[in-house]
Amino acid sequence: MTQFLKAREGILTPEMQHVARTEKLEPEYIRQGIADGSVIITRNDHHRGANPLGIGGRLTTKVNANIGTSGDHADIAEELQKLEVAIAAGADTVMDLSVGGPVDKTRREIIAHSSIPVGTVPIYQAALSARLRGKSFVELDVEEIFDTIEQHASDGVDFVTVHCTVTQEAVARLKKHTRILDIVSRGGALMFEWMAFNKKENPLYEHFDRLLAIAGKCDMSLSLGDGMRPGCLSDATDRGQIQELILQGELVERCREAGVQVMCEGPGHVPLDQIEANMILQKRLCRSAPFYVLGPLVTDIAPGYDHITSAIGGAIAAMAGANFLCYVTPSEHLRLPSIEDVKEGVIASRIAAHAADIARGLPGAMERDNAMARCRKKLDWEGQIALAIDPVRARALRESRHAADTDVCTMCGEFCAIKITQKALTM
Repeated sequence: MTQFLKAREGILTPEMQHVARTEKLEPEYIRQGIADGSVIITRNDHHRGANPLGIGGRLTTKVNANIGTSGDHADIAEELQKLEVAIAAGADTVMDLSVGGPVDKTRREIIAHSSIPVGTVPIYQAALSARLRGKSFVELDVEEIFDTIEQHASDGVDFVTVHCTVTQEAVARLKKHTRILDIVSRGGALMFEWMAFNKKENPLYEHFDRLLAIAGKCDMSLSLGDGMRPGCLSDATDRGQIQELILQGELVERCREAGVQVMCEGPGHVPLDQIEANMILQKRLCRSAPFYVLGPLVTDIAPGYDHITSAIGGAIAAMAGANFLCYVTPSEHLRLPSIEDVKEGVIASRIAAHAADIARGLPGAMERDNAMARCRKKLDWEGQIALAIDPVRARALRESRHAADTDVCTMCGEFCAIKITQKALTM
């Protein structure tokens, strides 16, 4: 029985109690949130090594890190290093998006070594498997697509992104209203190509009940992918995106009827002034389901710095209702992320998430910030470093240049405002 069904029956599970302790909330709040669908707990019954993670409602904003191989670079050891770095930097989940090399082994190794939930996009592997057999993704039949999803579920994947809402109706709207960048979602593009070639409906939408049965057997959460998400600012909040959002809301209801935990994915590239409206629309149309956003990126012209453009948008999105931020690294749009890129992406998203939690007024969100302020007043450098989101970098910067007076830093030196004020207060 899934966490959702247990919550509906009034059962308070060990997983709910774990989330309540982690979030410093009452267990009954967690149970009720799961029962009404505003909160989910991501953990596949087969992934016992992962701690249960709560997403949604008044819980803290969570951060995901994407890792995985490509056709040009497939090194399992390196991906495990990325996993380790992501966890150390504070990621709440990772997604294995491998599309090259031994993807089955890569996924299983990541799951085996991960203490946090792991997500995947199974159709990426379906596309790769087809190519390795001399076929195209469009030549796969429904059975082959669903076999891959079932394999991920049985391996212990905690949540899967499924691009169910790239439907014939949604595509028709896209064709009528010109976008600059059409479809930028890899999963969305694959489903569009399959539909165009086969002249059929999206199999993930047409056979959604089968998807529900797979997820329900192991309590794997579904993440309804936004295959029509905007890939540039000019395409944001258009008819194709909103039509897909309406369909996501309909599928949320079907998930809840089947007892399957579900969240929805959102944009993408969105101007600052449209982010709040996007969050309100999602929560309204998708029945308050947890919202998982990529960024959103607030400008299109910062390759190499998109972890920053993403963090700006992510903070506003989370303040306005998003529950789960997918990190963006400095390598976005440019290359496969390096180990250092993974760390940079996680830290940037964690800053955004924490800033949003403060603005949301979550209990205890300001405790660490207040502790930092007290350490600064005391010129307690060790205390400041310990409280930093990235203590390693904080220490490295502190120790890279030494002031003559070790109580201060080399920015102000003898003109340190804190020391001057302390002296003046005693006069």
